[in-house]
Amino acid sequence: MFFFCTERHMSIQTKLKGLEMLADLDGAGRKSCPLCPEEKFKACYSHKLRRHLQNLHWKVYVELQGQRMCICHLPCRNLKPSLSGDQVSGRHVAHYHCVVCSVTIARKTDMISHLKRHINKGETEASYSGSSDVPFKEPAPSDQAYEIMKELGTNVQLLPNHTTPQKSDTYFNRKMKNNRQLVFCSLAVLTEERNPLECLDAFGATGIMGLQWAKHLCNAIKVTITDISDTCVKMIKENCKLNHIRVDGCPRGPRVPDSEVEGVPIATVEVAKMDANVIMHLRAFDYIHLDPYGTAVNYLDAAFRNVRNLGIISVTSTDTSSLYAKSPNVTLRHYGCHIVRTEYYREVAARMVVATVARAAGRCNKGIEVLLAVALEHFVLVVVRVLRGPTQADESAKKLRKLVHCQWCEERLFLKQGNMVDDTLPCNCHGSLPGKTTVQLGPLWSGPLFNTGFLRRMLSAAVQHSMDDIQPLVKTLICESECTTLKSFVHGPSALTNQVECGVVIKTQQSGEESSPADQSGKRKTGEESGSAVKKLKSDMSLEHPPFYYSIHRHSIRGMNMPKLNKFLQYLTEAGFRVSRTHFDPTGVRTDATLLKFKSVLTKYSVPTYTNATATQKNVSTETTT
Repeated sequence: MFFFCTERHMSIQTKLKGLEMLADLDGAGRKSCPLCPEEKFKACYSHKLRRHLQNLHWKVYVELQGQRMCICHLPCRNLKPSLSGDQVSGRHVAHYHCVVCSVTIARKTDMISHLKRHINKGETEASYSGSSDVPFKEPAPSDQAYEIMKELGTNVQLLPNHTTPQKSDTYFNRKMKNNRQLVFCSLAVLTEERNPLECLDAFGATGIMGLQWAKHLCNAIKVTITDISDTCVKMIKENCKLNHIRVDGCPRGPRVPDSEVEGVPIATVEVAKMDANVIMHLRAFDYIHLDPYGTAVNYLDAAFRNVRNLGIISVTSTDTSSLYAKSPNVTLRHYGCHIVRTEYYREVAARMVVATVARAAGRCNKGIEVLLAVALEHFVLVVVRVLRGPTQADESAKKLRKLVHCQWCEERLFLKQGNMVDDTLPCNCHGSLPGKTTVQLGPLWSGPLFNTGFLRRMLSAAVQHSMDDIQPLVKTLICESECTTLKSFVHGPSALTNQVECGVVIKTQQSGEESSPADQSGKRKTGEESGSAVKKLKSDMSLEHPPFYYSIHRHSIRGMNMPKLNKFLQYLTEAGFRVSRTHFDPTGVRTDATLLKFKSVLTKYSVPTYTNATATQKNVSTETTT
């Protein structure tokens, strides 16, 4: 509940009857409007004044916690000066009175933004009582200070201001549900390779992600959840009790005995109050997830310090202003990359994060294989497999290249060693236009962003755990990784086979008698089998998806009706190019065709917009002549 101003303005009411009582509509004679000056609205009879209050003041309101701030026309604000600067000749401005701080604001949208700032600052009873010396209590069903939210069968309690970590020290974003499910599926795939795994959720907050791991994967993993905030640690322990999960490594006290839990605890989670860099330096993990509030570059060195070979690190970055080229100075400071706003800016952001991860791995003599890179509206998720050894680190470092981008036609190409910049791009903008048209971006990751075998196993895990929300996204990623429009997906034991990832044969869902024990261990093969696996991997390099994509609306022709996107993909395929849709942009087309060929196919199958109009005119003219 908000702390409202003690002297509330009369324009703030809970019901329309409050305004009518101010106007004394039950009395006889003419009445004046209590929220309008006499020169604006003259005194009238009750029936007309009632319509005025309802239509002008009551309907145009801003509501907060049941309190309606009606529009006020009284001279509460200063006069708005005229263009000549004469304040006397100005007029009074309609405004709203804030229910929290009693400030007056003219526009309704500004008033809504003002109230949101009050909410983000945590000016609620819950935040004030939480900052006092009152001990942390378990939420009762009748307690309105907490909200119980359920996601993927896991219950978590949230503070009313859980979206403002600056005030509550806890953070929960409902829009990150897809992110949490993608991370869960990647961990579920790793458990098929070897178990038990030691997993780390380095930024627990409410503990929702680590609790989902423990609740659904059970004995296959050992989950550790850490956070530097005392409030978050207490919240995580309370959420463990809420989900019948035992907290390991800390005294349970009288609140968490096993006798009070219904049955045996379904899993055990270690909860620790520790800095993420400290615990990653002290202990080794098979799976590490980094999801700080903003950029994760400060934690990458510690993550690669002790991560085990063939382990997985997932990184979630939410600093979209620097990733999407809105703050290029911050981008250069955090990621060491120079970027500009392009039509394919989301893939540039993903490749920039992967490049930063690869440099951090190289400093620890480790290489990476990118399993998944997703860039949506509010986050960038990168999942990589760690490959130990200086040779693997050198191979990853070779994939960090500069990108040559034409700022006129937006053609792009990764720059190779010894190439002249102006002679690299297939477009002729540098010769037909005065001045320089190209710019170098990066360095960026030039390798593939997806592993098809890993994505197929993620899709199987999503089906197994009934994650219907991300199945269309994973299917799009599979088509994007293969650069195909094929939509046939088969689930079940016969759908997946052994996948080769960086010379390592990974056992997937298949009958046990068809594989050897060495395959099930997930270890590196030796002799001829290992050599054949590496050769197979190198032979598949030519089938990697082409980098970047073109937006069909960005390159449309004026005065022409474009074909439907699916039809256009079919036309490009018939022309001999590899094509697919991309999750980065719903109007984007990933293809190995150059921009010139892309435009030529688009022009060939576009129809002039005036064709139908001219045809009807010709028919009308022929009818008139006859």
